[in-house]
Amino acid sequence: MRINILLRCTECSEENYLTQKNKRNTPDRLEQKKYCPKCKKVTIHKEKTKK
Repeated sequence: MRINILLRCTECSEENYLTQKNKRNTPDRLEQKKYCPKCKKVTIHKEKTKK
């Protein structure tokens, strides 16, 4: 049930983090605050499914 997902910065659209989530427990899109090396600050990163 676990799938790989990419987290993309909302400000610069850079794909920075690869992580996993359980589709059964979290069916909604994942949204986390993470550090973006391109923006050089903490921004919100949203899920982009990896294919």
